[in-house]
Amino acid sequence: MSEFTVITDGSGDIPPEVIKARGIRVINFFVMLGGGDYLQQNVDIGDDEFYEWMVTHPGVYPSSSTPSTQDYLKVFTELAKAGEKAIVLCITEKFSNSYQTARIALDLLHEDYPDAEITVINSMVNTVLQGLMVLEACNMRDAGVGYAEAVERLYEIRPTGRIFFTIGGIDYLAHGGRIGKLAGKVSSVLGIRPVITLKEGEIFLGGVGRGRAKTLEKTLKNAEEYIRETFTSREQFSICIGYGYDYNEAVEFRTRVEGMLADLGLGSGEEIHITHISSVIAVHTGPYPLGIGIIARARID
Repeated sequence: MSEFTVITDGSGDIPPEVIKARGIRVINFFVMLGGGDYLQQNVDIGDDEFYEWMVTHPGVYPSSSTPSTQDYLKVFTELAKAGEKAIVLCITEKFSNSYQTARIALDLLHEDYPDAEITVINSMVNTVLQGLMVLEACNMRDAGVGYAEAVERLYEIRPTGRIFFTIGGIDYLAHGGRIGKLAGKVSSVLGIRPVITLKEGEIFLGGVGRGRAKTLEKTLKNAEEYIRETFTSREQFSICIGYGYDYNEAVEFRTRVEGMLADLGLGSGEEIHITHISSVIAVHTGPYPLGIGIIARARID
């Protein structure tokens, strides 16, 4: 029996088949399509349906809502009653209050189950990168790494997480308050598109370009520079491609990423997975995010 259960919130963007195969517990977010009721992701509305809605409703901005304290407490109580340990990886707290909500639920749990061993971690990442971190937790669990040691090793790799990505425009980021409103207006007027880096739990401007080709080129260059400076072998890191509406574009981009790794002498037969960025993240990026997630692999010994 595994020593601990791996849990993530709905920002982790892990494919359903992987969630099932790896025994991951997911506590979903909720999204609203511009008005009406909140819908539970992957229950009331799937990601494909959500992206179709975005593409056919330009200028209408959806919103998201985190899991409730009760959503977390229900799962935590179930595990505590069974005497199971758990590691919970939440989206960076600088983007969402999911981590704080989970912490509140854990405090409430300890009132009735003071010996419950559940650790809630602010992953300092999100989307496909959060998914990579979750899978590192699963790898350690399946290799027999103990609960406390796995927590320590997740904190070790957390600072190495990076996402390098671009989007179709910054209107969605501006609407959600992620950047200044003026920047959104300037981008719309000038046709400038941003290249964005996520690190240390926050997003930073990694460059700009006119048109998709230029921003993808800069995205790839930023990822190449980080890999060159940080890693010396392919075995040291996990990498994946995250995309929104256009899967074919992601396939083409993966070929370029594979070529970049080969040029660095870090090519291998290991497949770079392409992962759908969920509705929770698309609320802020719009329908056309595309990028690269990278994180160091956790020690397994």
